[in-house]
Amino acid sequence: MRDLILKMSISVDGFVSDLEGRNTWMFGADQEAKDWSVEYIGKAGLHIMGSRSFLSMAPFWPTSTLAFAPPMNQIPKAVFSRQGPAILGKVAAALDDISAKAGTGQSPGLQPGAESWAEAYVAGGDLAEEIARLKAEEGKPVIAHGGVSFARSLIAQGLVDQFALLVIPVALGKGLPLFLELTAPKPLKLMSSKAFPGGAVAQIYRPA
Repeated sequence: MRDLILKMSISVDGFVSDLEGRNTWMFGADQEAKDWSVEYIGKAGLHIMGSRSFLSMAPFWPTSTLAFAPPMNQIPKAVFSRQGPAILGKVAAALDDISAKAGTGQSPGLQPGAESWAEAYVAGGDLAEEIARLKAEEGKPVIAHGGVSFARSLIAQGLVDQFALLVIPVALGKGLPLFLELTAPKPLKLMSSKAFPGGAVAQIYRPA
């Protein structure tokens, strides 16, 4: 049984985005924190996410040259969506368009592994049952990326085995909290903590 790890960047006051869903505040100049994140997501055997995150990431990472691109493109993915295979059709069409434009010099070409976005497993069944099936497979851990509604659902149903929270040194005051749907306090056990020069702190927790 492999672990399901929820990896999220979070403000010091517990928000994962502002009220409009923007999260530009988490992209600071803390290069060591970014390096840690790249290394961490590279340990995944599978990346999972909700449909909104999937549709926003799928057109971006295939042409990106950022350090995050290789693990995001080359590691298999699963998207949780009620749309069924139709969601992959949208991604395949976008990748075909990128390839066509690259052939005419209008856009960058696709990076290695880009096709994996159109080959993602579509999980459309009961959340707990789908997660149990994915965790039962052999291999490296499953890393969940969100968005916030998907992450909240994983937490509310007790499906997360490990929380990898990169705490960014910023307070938002208002925003979308990660643990909103808890019906009771959830004790966590700190497994490790690593501070970075720019002020971010990587906190790894397991349910106590």
